[in-house]
Amino acid sequence: MKLFHLSDLHIGKLLCGYSLKENQERVLSQIADYAKEEHPDAILICGDIYDKSAPSGEAYVMFDRFLEALSEIRPRIPVLIIAGNHDSPERLSYASSFLERHSIYLSVFPPVREDEFLKKIELADEYGPVDFYLLPFLKPGYLRPLLPEGSVLSYEEAVRFLLSREKIDPKRRNVILSHQFYTAGQSEPETCDSEAAVAMAGGLDRIDISVLDAFDYAALGHLHGSQRVGRESARYCGTPYKYSVSEERHHKAVTVVELGKKGEEPRLRFLPLSGLQDVRRLRGTLEEVLEAASGGQPSVPSASSGVCHDFVSVTITDEQEPYRIRERLEERYDHLLELRVDNARTRARLAESGTENDPAPEPMEAFRQFYETVNHMPLPEEGERIMKGLIREIQEKGMEGAL
Repeated sequence: MKLFHLSDLHIGKLLCGYSLKENQERVLSQIADYAKEEHPDAILICGDIYDKSAPSGEAYVMFDRFLEALSEIRPRIPVLIIAGNHDSPERLSYASSFLERHSIYLSVFPPVREDEFLKKIELADEYGPVDFYLLPFLKPGYLRPLLPEGSVLSYEEAVRFLLSREKIDPKRRNVILSHQFYTAGQSEPETCDSEAAVAMAGGLDRIDISVLDAFDYAALGHLHGSQRVGRESARYCGTPYKYSVSEERHHKAVTVVELGKKGEEPRLRFLPLSGLQDVRRLRGTLEEVLEAASGGQPSVPSASSGVCHDFVSVTITDEQEPYRIRERLEERYDHLLELRVDNARTRARLAESGTENDPAPEPMEAFRQFYETVNHMPLPEEGERIMKGLIREIQEKGMEGAL
């Protein structure tokens, strides 16, 4: 049985205020084209369909068109979808009964009543049936109606409890879709800057992957880098597009899973995905970085014009800081994400403050340093007030997404 494993589409996401609409449309179109060519037996979408719990109308339209493109493929391909921590279960479940008549199956709430269980979809191939269990994102508090009064569960205990209620047949092939933070013993998975909410949860949401030992394949969502968790058959497929500079070296792809007989290791393949714009870092003197804008990079749509459209984070290394750095860069890079200066003066300042080998500064202090480096003056009082308000708002929203 051939499966497409996807997750964390984050439709509607902005990158430092820039719209990613065209890039997201491109990768979703590539996925639909791959589905037409490969015709998998099922497509698994493991949470965080949207970037916000209240998506824009534009985001709804984009996902609707993607599902429509998949539903037009014949024979029809079942699509299995779970809610992630960024999704609103109520909004995502809209028209779910209608969608099931088109082989699109949604699971947005974990069981909360004695007579409720995980949604299970049974498919079959030449080797027999395959049971798919759909486990949407959950917090332990969701399960209070199922527990004795006063019971308190960890995230791991909550998942174990739900699975213990299921009659999982060990003689059949079993696949689970889940959107949580899984680890393998003391081994930490790779995370990205775009997953700041995961780190903010303080580690309380960690779940050991052994919880999913009953499953022949664990299709995971939540982390943005493609990676195994303990075993090859338990995987985060990663995002279809780069959502932060920390994902610069990621190779985005559709994870193709081929299940053989019971007991055989699934075979994996990866079908590459690419947006219209790359996300990358540049480092060098101002002249070197400006020259690179017309260097003919494959990801630069109009290199002949001397303007690079990639999303770039730039670090300038000139010892004597040039005049109008930002303005000159923006003439050649029209999607400048961030600008940093790294030279003897800035390193000396870090050494004097004793922060050279320290962890990254708090957001407010980092912004103060950045402002002073670029503008050669301290951050004004009004700017301090505005930034503190913005940072507080961002952190509060991050905590809402993580908890």
